[in-house]
Amino acid sequence: MPELPEVQALVQVLATHTTGRLVRAVHVTSFPSLKTYDPPPAALVGGTVTGVHRHGKWLDVSTEGDDGELHLVVHLARAGWVRWHDIAPTGLPRAGRSGLAARVVLDDGAFDLTEAGTKKSLAIHVVRQAVDVERIASLGVEPLSAAFTRDLLDELLDGKNQQIKGLLRDQGVIAGIGNAYSDEILHAARLSPFTLTRSLDADARDRLFRSIGTVLDAAIRAATGKEAAELKDVKRSHMAVHGRAGQPCPVCGDVVAEVSFADSSLQYCPTCQTGGKRLADRRMSKLLR
Repeated sequence: MPELPEVQALVQVLATHTTGRLVRAVHVTSFPSLKTYDPPPAALVGGTVTGVHRHGKWLDVSTEGDDGELHLVVHLARAGWVRWHDIAPTGLPRAGRSGLAARVVLDDGAFDLTEAGTKKSLAIHVVRQAVDVERIASLGVEPLSAAFTRDLLDELLDGKNQQIKGLLRDQGVIAGIGNAYSDEILHAARLSPFTLTRSLDADARDRLFRSIGTVLDAAIRAATGKEAAELKDVKRSHMAVHGRAGQPCPVCGDVVAEVSFADSSLQYCPTCQTGGKRLADRRMSKLLR
């Protein structure tokens, strides 16, 4: 799933290619992905792209036209992506094995919104303001903003006693962090993903606060300047534990372990994060009963 660093990089890619260009056509080929009907996607046609922004994990392409300001707002979900074309493909696009969900044709070039796999969750909204999307209006604090302070982190940790992994992924608490970067942040902070938030002492909270900033900053720096087609490989190559089960931890050399759930998994280093203890893999426990 694209998270804050990748979405920020996609913002930069799209802003470079689209800002100042006229929207010639909008083709939606996956109608379940379209979550709004007024204004319709066709209302974007004739408008000029004025900028591209990010809200948590959401992409926001703003336009200005005869109908005033409009926003094409997209959540890429687990398997969505953006594909840029220097030359707009000819003919009307069709849904199919390519996973094409929508195509926006400009006066020079085009970009596709795609989604791999059979579980379709990509969401496309056309709205007058980004906050018209309820899930954007309810987003928590941006973790790289000035509003995210050490004192605020204390408030968030103490607000509800829950596993720290869950809090980091809660978009209503902190916007933009998902499964991958929560694993990376907790590894950098030397914290178990199952640690309860209110149990963290001041030193652990300091480490967590620093790690949120350093991990996300490093990921953004690694992605900056890369084209959309390169970003997935960049993300994978910079992971310390996420997606690296069975491989050596780059910090201590221990074997990275995994806990599997129904539709996801987390990875961690036993030596760095859990005092050498391996966390119970609930999926395997059920198989062994």
